[in-house]
Amino acid sequence: MVESPVKFGTSGWRGIIAETFTFANVRLAAAGIAHYLLARRERPHVVVGYDTRFMSERFAAAAAEILNSHGVVTDVAVRPDPTPALAWEIIHRELDGGLNITASHNPAEYNGLKFSGPDGAPALPEVTREIEDNIRKVLADEYSLKGPNFAAPLRHPTDPRPAYLEAIRRKVDLPAIGHARLKIAYDPLYGTGRGYLNDLLRECGSDVWTLHDRRDVLFSGVGSEPSEPNLAELSQFVRERGCAVGLATDGDADRFGIVDADGTWIQPNYILALLADYLIEDRRLPGGLGRSVATTHLLDAVARHHGVPLYQTPVGFKYIGELIKQDKIVLGGEESAGLSIRGHLPEKDGILAGLLVAEAVARRGRSVKQQLQALFDKVGPSYSVRINLSLTPDVQKRLADKLQRDWDQLDAHKIARIDRTDGLKMICTDGAWVLMRLSGTEPVLRLYCEAPSQEELDHLVKSARQFVLGN
Repeated sequence: MVESPVKFGTSGWRGIIAETFTFANVRLAAAGIAHYLLARRERPHVVVGYDTRFMSERFAAAAAEILNSHGVVTDVAVRPDPTPALAWEIIHRELDGGLNITASHNPAEYNGLKFSGPDGAPALPEVTREIEDNIRKVLADEYSLKGPNFAAPLRHPTDPRPAYLEAIRRKVDLPAIGHARLKIAYDPLYGTGRGYLNDLLRECGSDVWTLHDRRDVLFSGVGSEPSEPNLAELSQFVRERGCAVGLATDGDADRFGIVDADGTWIQPNYILALLADYLIEDRRLPGGLGRSVATTHLLDAVARHHGVPLYQTPVGFKYIGELIKQDKIVLGGEESAGLSIRGHLPEKDGILAGLLVAEAVARRGRSVKQQLQALFDKVGPSYSVRINLSLTPDVQKRLADKLQRDWDQLDAHKIARIDRTDGLKMICTDGAWVLMRLSGTEPVLRLYCEAPSQEELDHLVKSARQFVLGN
């Protein structure tokens, strides 16, 4: 069978612009999606959006053109919009799905395509497999690339911003943030969060400064991931201006970054646990907590403390989204800075996350680190890290066998349980754990480690490195 050049991963298809991410391949992806939609409805209706990357609006237009030609009614965003705003547009207007041209937090040379279903959630693997199969049929001339309506456009401009902002106003206590008169700095990293998160803060009366409030397709050479190195400028700004907190979102605003008042970058695992505790304890929201297998067990401790269930999923927010749709959880999150809450989207929302952190600071009257220390006092401390290890061919061969075996010891750490939800997870008798996941696209192993102290974490990382790279 003909091989599809479009391959969906945990969050859509991504590729380097002009290498694998080309107009030809975007049109193929759109055709595969069109055939998928038409197999379920005679006249489907979708929204097409795009981010601030190089040529994103042109790629979106090419995708819309193909969708239109097949008779899919297509609304095209009038500006670069966040992924969560497009997801809300699908739900709010009861559309059949959405296509978003974005590579999210990837470096500037990448672009990508996300497809969401009628629930606003990222497409599940069975859906993307069918789309890939459709693409192969297009390449084999079994299905058409262009439909019969190619010269009869069905495109309409749309603006998802007003409905999404109204949804956020209903889920965040903006008056509390305004009443606290917090000084807040926001860094959209040149992405689509501009005019969303900062406008809501301004609306409620906060003193807000926005960094990088313009489009830059190269992201100033830094990148659009709200990581500690990429938020160094935000950290300095927060310290110098005496801000209560610094907020950031990635390129398509589905991921968050948080900087405390002293300029310290707070890792996403801690924010997930802190907000889970806040929503249950202060907001009194009902429900359990959801996390991926790679995410902090600090959420487990919060769940135990409050007597609510904890749900574990494979890596990929689409699985957390299923728990949101089933109304089982008050908060679901991934260590890669993605979260959503009960009654909101089955999709990551960095704008919501940032505003909830600001709300917690305002209502509790304590800094992020002070709240985190209070949480440690309640449920016990936790320290975690994620490392990418590059693998040589020889190491890859040895590791393939290691990852299939059940282990009862990792160096000096006694293993109490093996978890194969997604990769090999070794859970130690003292609660520390290691997760090893092979990348599906490059010779890299994702290594996640967590322990109750920094000293033990350092030792665990050393042991895990030796396990992966040693003989």
